[in-house]
This record gives sequence, structure tokens and C-alpha cells, in this order.
Amino acid sequence: MAVKAMSLRLPEEKAAELAAIARTDEMPVSEVVREAIDTHIAAKRADKDFQRKLKKRLEEDRQVLERLAS
Repeated sequence: MAVKAMSLRLPEEKAAELAAIARTDEMPVSEVVREAIDTHIAAKRADKDFQRKLKKRLEEDRQVLERLAS
């Protein structure tokens, strides 16, 4: 699996809170962020309204791609 690096800008207060959480759990900040992202993605997968909007977006994108391919 390829790993993509990214930057994340946070307000100073949030960054300090995140760092405190990571230190308390004895984890790297990056791991705390990855866990939060995993939780967010799982919640979206379980969200019926999000899934409906996602399917609509997929159909719209499919139509555009088909037009471009012809």
C-alpha cells in the first residue's frame, strides 16, 4: 500500500490538545490522527444519508467521465 504524506494545519490550541492526548496515550500524534480518520470514515460508511449523497456523486461523475471518453 502506498503511503501519501500530507500536511495538516491546526489552530495552536487544537494542536496543543492533540499533542497532550498523544502524550497521555503514549502514541505519536500521527497515530492519534490516523485513528481519528479511521473513526470518521467508519462513521461515514454507516451514515445512510452520506451513502445516498455518495451514490448520487458517483453517478454524476460516471456521466461526466463517459462524456469525456466519447
